[in-house]
Amino acid sequence: MDINEISFENLPKAVAHLVKEIAEIKLLIQNVQVYESKEKSIPIGIDEVSRLIGKAKPTIYALVRQRKIPCYKYGKKLYFFEEEVLEWISKGKKKTIQEIESDVLKYDHNRKK
Repeated sequence: MDINEISFENLPKAVAHLVKEIAEIKLLIQNVQVYESKEKSIPIGIDEVSRLIGKAKPTIYALVRQRKIPCYKYGKKLYFFEEEVLEWISKGKKKTIQEIESDVLKYDHNRKK
C-alpha cells in the first residue's frame, strides 16, 4: 500500500496493512533473538576486555585482584565472557535525579497505604 493512497475511505485497509507489517517485524525480531541466544559464548582475553571497557590492563588486573570484575582463571591465563563484563558494567549504573525522585514517590505512596 502506497502512502499516497491513504484516504478516509480506505483508512481501515491502511490500518490493517500496518497491523500486518508490525506482526511481520515482531516475527523478525523474535527470530533474531532466538538466533542470538543460540550463539555460543566464547571467552575473551584481557586485551579484548581492555578495549571493551576502555581501561588499561593494569587496571583490569587490579579489578581481578579485588574480585570486582567477573573472570575465570585457567593456569596462568585470565578469561572473561563479554556478556558478563557488560552486565557487570550495567550493574554500576548511577540513578538519574528523575529515577531517584520516582523511587521516593513510590516509597512515599507505599508508606501511606
